[in-house]
Amino acid sequence: MVALAALARVRATTSFLNLAMVLVCSTAFGKVALAQNAPPPGATPPNADATALPEIVVVGRRTLQDKVETLDQSRDNFLLPKSGATTYGMDHETIEALPQGENTPIDKVILQAPGVAYDSAISNPDFHIRGEYSNVQYRINGVPLPFGISGLGPVLETGFIGNLTLLDGVLPAQYGLRTSGVVDITTKNVYERGGNVSLYGGSQATVSPRFDYGGTVGDTQYFFTGRYLQSNEGLENATSSLNPIHDHTEQGKFFGYASTLLNDSSRLTYMLGGATSQFQIPNIPGQQPLGDFGGMNVNSATLNERENDDYFFNVLALQTKGERFDTQLSFYSAYAAVHFLPDVYKDLAFNDVASNVSRKSYLNGINFDGATQLNEAHTLRAGFGVSAEETHVVNGSTVLPLDATGNPLPTPETLTDANSRLGWSLGLYVQDEWKLTDKLTLNTGLRFDQLYQFVQANQLSPRVSLTYTPFESTAVHVGYARYFTPPSQVQATPTNLGLFQNTTLQPDINADNPARPERSHYFDVGIDQTIVTGLTVGSDVYYKVATDFLDDGQFGQAVVLTQFNYAHAYSEGVEFKAKYRHEDFTAYANLAVNTTKARNVVTNQFLFDPVEFAYLSNHYIYTDDAQTITGSTGASLRWNETLFSADAIYGSGLRTGFANLQAVPAYLQVNIGVSRKLELGSPDKPLTFGFNVVNLFDESYLLRSGSGVGDFAPQYGPRRGFFFTLSQKL
Repeated sequence: MVALAALARVRATTSFLNLAMVLVCSTAFGKVALAQNAPPPGATPPNADATALPEIVVVGRRTLQDKVETLDQSRDNFLLPKSGATTYGMDHETIEALPQGENTPIDKVILQAPGVAYDSAISNPDFHIRGEYSNVQYRINGVPLPFGISGLGPVLETGFIGNLTLLDGVLPAQYGLRTSGVVDITTKNVYERGGNVSLYGGSQATVSPRFDYGGTVGDTQYFFTGRYLQSNEGLENATSSLNPIHDHTEQGKFFGYASTLLNDSSRLTYMLGGATSQFQIPNIPGQQPLGDFGGMNVNSATLNERENDDYFFNVLALQTKGERFDTQLSFYSAYAAVHFLPDVYKDLAFNDVASNVSRKSYLNGINFDGATQLNEAHTLRAGFGVSAEETHVVNGSTVLPLDATGNPLPTPETLTDANSRLGWSLGLYVQDEWKLTDKLTLNTGLRFDQLYQFVQANQLSPRVSLTYTPFESTAVHVGYARYFTPPSQVQATPTNLGLFQNTTLQPDINADNPARPERSHYFDVGIDQTIVTGLTVGSDVYYKVATDFLDDGQFGQAVVLTQFNYAHAYSEGVEFKAKYRHEDFTAYANLAVNTTKARNVVTNQFLFDPVEFAYLSNHYIYTDDAQTITGSTGASLRWNETLFSADAIYGSGLRTGFANLQAVPAYLQVNIGVSRKLELGSPDKPLTFGFNVVNLFDESYLLRSGSGVGDFAPQYGPRRGFFFTLSQKL
């Protein structure tokens, strides 16, 4: 009874687990003591008149972390699963282990995934997935990120990423429109107040300070990060020289979120982010003027073309979790602007045209996803998305008029082609996940998309995939998807060809059918196999056939992209991947082979040279974004407080020459890094010093020659650069 009396005085703040253990032990001890001292039958128990002990009520309270993780798992595994898709995941620890760590731009992080090929920043994003053009969808915490305009370089900061997964192949029905790949990002979950301040810099006068800070107030998590960057190599060098000419950039990026638990089964999340960037366009010395304007003594190394890019977004999302029904409702908005500023005099001297191009996009939308478990075998999911985008495109072109014989006159005039449009996009889907057995799952879906832009179109798209896990270490997926991919509204804005008749911007082909949505059939088969603990390998085979296949290119000196369609196209390939992790050592390797070919340009025909256009009408050609063989590999080792890392990318070369009949030479870029934590003060707040080398062997390689379909100027990969990092944990 002494033990029971002591137990009654245990304070209510004692944790549930500790209290439960005390209760079990005390109860057992009390039963033994009572049994040993039990009075004979009929006798009066001792202390019979003592005051009765109060009843103890134990209430278990879930921590904030438990609640957040439960909602995260519900969103990722029940509400928005990745059933049937080919996936490749990288957690925050993997990103930190790259040679540049959190200073690695997000597009360079994605280059380490299988089937992803490197391209110049002008292509935006500067990577391609399975030979596709820049048809990539980003999602943050399950919410599609509104992208209205593609500028130069990435607009998202790597530092806020908790996990990143690349999805491609046969996507479930909730993923629509941009379907070459989905970059699915989960933000960091921050529970303890703290952050980091860091400085990254080195070659090409690169200076990049960064900060992040986060914590918890009650049931609210918050996190924000920001970065400033300046460098003398903002875009890929236009020559093979060590130092680019006229390539300075200044950039600022930020991201923040706040997530509040309304109760144990719902949370409200607000996210905002943005980027503002200024770029100089790299110059090529030694070019010869055309001689129609300004004489022959104009120096091409002194050109002063520039571009300013801005992007800002807001997202508000409400997630709920019920016993049988989960939902997520999100509202989003974004503003994006691209402004290319020519060097009018010198552009006229070298190109007979100087284009001042302004593109703006205002995008608002709503997205809803819901899931319910009908029974043990069936899970039903459905949702919709509606977005409205208002675009304003102004092309102010300074041109030279033509005389009666077609020769340019040295009397420039400026013509303005302005176009505004409010476009709508609507998507609906429903899908059923059917567990045929505990090892075999069939996921079927149906998606409908309606487009109201410069063209009106719709499509009903079935999706079906089968996932088989005969053993815990083996997963096989096979699937089919029908895809509907609309053109980017701002890149599909029609051109007033009549405005430029009898000028140096007069097209040779007077046809400008508007860009149309791409329609395709996609087939995918893959397997993932765990060989031993820590070692996983996989392979994937895919085939795509498309009509109105979308592509884009830079046509003219303005560094902006314009979309067009091929009548027919196909893409086929195979991928191999391997990952290994054991204690403090990790390694990975990926290899991919792809062929993507298309023929017969059927929209925006005026962009093309007549001879090349005629050839494309009757021949399948390699698309300019495709490389036949690509690969990536990397490894890291943590030894005490020191981290050693290396990675590499390989490509057989993008296409070049007339009708993309040739390819630039293959390339291999190797990067290395080392970092060490120093406990100068508090052991919980170390100072980290890092050093890394980009392109260790200083291989000078050509990304684009400027002579392929939709290419205008050459771009080279980075030369060898030395960089350092200092980071202080707060």
